[in-house]
Parts: sequence; structure tokens; C-alpha cells
Amino acid sequence: MTQSTTTRWTAQDIPDQQGRTALVTGANTGIGFETAKALASRGATVVLAVRDADRGKRAAEEIGAAVPGADLHVQRLDLSSLASVRSAAEDVRNTWSRIDLLINNAGVMYTPYSRTPDGFELQFATNHLGHFALTGLLLDLVPATADSRIVTVSSAGHRMGGPMDLDDLDWSRRPYNRTAAYGHSKLANLMFTYELQRRLPAAGPLALAAHPGGADTGGSKSAMAHSSALTRAAFAMIRPLLLQSPAMGALPVLRAATDPAAQGGQYYGPRGFQQSKGYPTVVRSSAASYDLATQRRLWALSEELTGVTFPGNRHTGRPEWSVVTSSRGQLPPGLCCGRVRGEGDLLHVGAGVGLPHGGRQLPRLV
Repeated sequence: MTQSTTTRWTAQDIPDQQGRTALVTGANTGIGFETAKALASRGATVVLAVRDADRGKRAAEEIGAAVPGADLHVQRLDLSSLASVRSAAEDVRNTWSRIDLLINNAGVMYTPYSRTPDGFELQFATNHLGHFALTGLLLDLVPATADSRIVTVSSAGHRMGGPMDLDDLDWSRRPYNRTAAYGHSKLANLMFTYELQRRLPAAGPLALAAHPGGADTGGSKSAMAHSSALTRAAFAMIRPLLLQSPAMGALPVLRAATDPAAQGGQYYGPRGFQQSKGYPTVVRSSAASYDLATQRRLWALSEELTGVTFPGNRHTGRPEWSVVTSSRGQLPPGLCCGRVRGEGDLLHVGAGVGLPHGGRQLPRLV
């Protein structure tokens, strides 16, 4: 691949995308809209996966007016509903034979406490679980090449809220904190990306994350709606100093998705002060995001909660652990979030996981 050395990477640096298909969640507005528009301008077929199909159609019309001849398609997708995720994934599978770029962008921010139809806290369900499930259901459509990408959009806000409590993801034991819940959902995006990259084949696709910095989008505006009048007035005065346009905010996502020099597991964000504004570059996430045991436990929990098991890492060529002997055939309570159904089943190892009663492990290639 060609090495990119520019420090002022822009949409003009996106390689030709002719013959490639990109699916962008939340593509009707903000970062998702600008991402879809830029990819379409470079020749990609773009699927706008959106909760409101009418808004998606209007966004497609706007992109089409700016990019004559753009190949755009609207797919209804409500990430807060696992039934909707499964339905959308089935539609995509019935329509497309490959997805070269999967951009997990959509999200909600600082919402009041509510639960989804599946019983999950809204921000965690929409921002993490929905994208986890969607990726698992579409993974085998993503070609095993390094220019195929799964990019999940996180946030500088992933540092907010303190440690993530994996034993109370629905906030049933604590007073709800909408800021912390948002931060934890964005931390989960990063942990998912890093663990996914380890599970993918060396040849690709690549899993990366990105954040837009302080982007002046509808999400940032609605986030301030819960603040006092004084806070909103003060923020309005300094807004131009802290925020950049949605088009600039989309650049880290676009670079992660298309730069030939990008590497799996990288995290892109603005290079400016506090990663708030500027051209995209590789940045570091919080120390908590790199905790391997928590990543693995989150993965196991996500599979359990969504009912979506990734396709067995079947094209990884990397060793996974298989339980080959056990006196009982299942793990004792509390040892693992996964289940062992019989000889040869995969065991996704999380924090504090042990083998049951003298069971032994052998690595196998899957």
C-alpha cells in the first residue's frame, strides 16, 4: 500500500472508491452525512442506514444534488432495537454481496434514562450493542483485504464517567448519570474495536476507531439542551473556538476508512488542542480502553446480550481456544459469560475465567 505522509489530510486524499460499497449508519445528518457524501464523491456506492427512512431519502437527495450520478441507497435501521438490526442486516445481505466499508457512526447522546424494547439502557444499546450486533451479522460480507474497513465512531467523551460497571450496564443499582452512560458507551466502542481487530485475519479487514473532536452537529447542540441558560449562553460565546464543521469532524472517520497507510487497531482524531479541532491523525485513547480483560469480558457480555455470535472467527487463521474435555459440559456460574454446549465449542475467555473441573484447552485454527 502507498504510505500517506501528509499532515493536512483532507477529503481530497481519499483514494478512488469506484466499485466499492460503503454502509454508513446515521448517514442522514452530521458526521454520517458528511462521511457518506465524501465517499460518494469518490465513486463509492453508499448505503445510508438510518432510523427514519424519510430523512434518509432527503439526505440522499441532498447528496445526489451535490454529487451528480452518486449511487445512493437508503436502508432503515434502528440500532436501539435488535429486531430492527437483524431485519436490516437481512435486507443488506439480500441486496449486496460485499460491504467494503462498514462505518458504525450513528449514536445518541446524553439522553434521559430509558430502556429499549430489549430492556437495555438506551445509550449503551444504541451506541454499542446495536453496532456490535450489526457488525457480527455483516462481517462475512466484508472482504478479507486490508483496504476493507470496519470503522466505529467513538468520542473524546469516552474518558467521562469513571470505570464502566459491566455488572450494572442497565443502571438498575445506581442513580442514572446520562453523561457517564454516554461516556461508557463510547468507551465500549473502543474496546469493541480493539478486541475485534485481534480477532480478524492478518490480511484484513481492518478494525479502526475514530472520533470527530468538537463537531458542530445536531448532537452537540442537543447535548447542551439539558444545561442551564447561563451555561448555554457561555458556551455559545466560546463555541467557535472549540468546535469545527461536520465536514472537518468527518475527516478522522474518512481517514480511518480509506487511508492506505492506516493500520488495524488505530484510533483517529483531530490533531489540534485537546483533540478538539484540526486535521486527522492517529491519537491515543484512555488507559482504560486498552484493558484486555475488560475488552474480552465486554465482548462475551455483548454476545450474550445481543444473541449475536461472530462467525466463529472462521477466517482468522489465528488460534482460538476450544474446550475439549469437561466433566460437566458447562462452566460453573460466575466463571464465564459464555456457554459451553459440547465438545469443540468456542470459549471466549473473559476476566477471571477458568476451565471447569479439570477441563483442558487446546488451540485450534478457525
